[in-house]
Amino acid sequence: MSSQDRGRRLNPERGLIELYEADPERADAIVFGRRTPLGRRGFLKGFGLASVGAALGAIIPFARHMPSGLVPVALADEADWVRRLSGAGLTVLNDRPINAETPAHLLDDSVTPNPLHFVRNNGLMPEGADNGEWRLSIDGEVMRPTTFSISDLRSNFRLVKAALLLECGGNGRAGYNPPARGNQWTTGAVANAYWTGVRYRDVLNAVGLKPTAIYTGHYSTDRHSSGDPDKVVISRGVPIVKAMKADTLIAFEMNGEPIPLTHGAPLRVVVPGWPGSASQKWLNRIWIRDQIHDGPKMTGKSYRVPSRPVPPGAEVDNSDMRIIEAMPVKSLITRPETGYHLKHWETLRIGGHAWAGDHVVTKVEVSIDFGASWRRTGLEMPPNRGSWQDWSLALKLPSPGYYELWARATDDQGVAQPMLVPGWNPRGYLNNSMHRVAVTAI
Repeated sequence: MSSQDRGRRLNPERGLIELYEADPERADAIVFGRRTPLGRRGFLKGFGLASVGAALGAIIPFARHMPSGLVPVALADEADWVRRLSGAGLTVLNDRPINAETPAHLLDDSVTPNPLHFVRNNGLMPEGADNGEWRLSIDGEVMRPTTFSISDLRSNFRLVKAALLLECGGNGRAGYNPPARGNQWTTGAVANAYWTGVRYRDVLNAVGLKPTAIYTGHYSTDRHSSGDPDKVVISRGVPIVKAMKADTLIAFEMNGEPIPLTHGAPLRVVVPGWPGSASQKWLNRIWIRDQIHDGPKMTGKSYRVPSRPVPPGAEVDNSDMRIIEAMPVKSLITRPETGYHLKHWETLRIGGHAWAGDHVVTKVEVSIDFGASWRRTGLEMPPNRGSWQDWSLALKLPSPGYYELWARATDDQGVAQPMLVPGWNPRGYLNNSMHRVAVTAI
């Protein structure tokens, strides 16, 4: 096996779906150690996968004897999760690790139901944990290194419940040209749920920060796709000043229920307005640093963009990349669903959500004539800081025909969404171009 093939097999950003889409026969050679007959492929096709050995990290010597339809024990949990997510209506982009986005029309609720919340994993999900046994340790640049149980957090700190938006930094990556590496998210790696927990700052105040504390480092129990238990999948953090914001939480409930395993059970960070990667799942350690955290996915080009504009496809030195902090202003049309048909005399009811990182959206406008004119929508204030905002508009189309609905949000700094995909970056982050939906009047 070539080093290139081995790298593709073990790369945590790629799973079976991506491997087989590129070249099924070559993928079989990687998976099984040889080219397999066409009829041997597809034993996971019931939920969209073509084969499996690549995810096992080894060839299958007796693949020829595998019964049709068999899901290997090592992948049974992942296969079940893929099936569940697909059944809920999510689009599975990758299977190992599992990543899935939500079609825009399924995000119409002001509060996203748990089954419709996008899933972004960098590694393999850990086994389910007993809340009573879970421990969170805090060490580093603190006066009193401490370990908390979830019961300690509940009883020693004020409980907070807030509607908070999470968005993957790569949401919209599919719009970049040339294509950027990674899961090809379209518009659905965003959601707004009610999270219950304690304020991060209250916990930090309890352990006492040293004057040297400037950054947090988050650690969790997810597993590296290589199977190496000593490898850390992802360890990101935020500046202390962001951790001390009132809407940054250490959470243990999602929409009034214990957090589901796919979303970080039993404990996670929720950092609204910043890339979802800052909101570490399965949290079991916080390391307070005297420098910018340098854990996996904090350096190089991970969750970073060029510090100055660059041409599409340009090579950018790591020293010229900056860490993504607040996400840009953005909006989403959740109704009608693209492809909608109506009588031209009927009222067209348009709606969706808008958000703006650390800021507030002040207006959302809609165009039905390719940006020649704009109509201001009704915009609601968020229930709390860190939540998205609902907007809506009712109008009648002037005549039968094909129309595109364009949505444009503007924040309290006067910054509006661009019509086109914004400046290129190597990993396809921060695409906040206007969302477009097609409708036909008859």
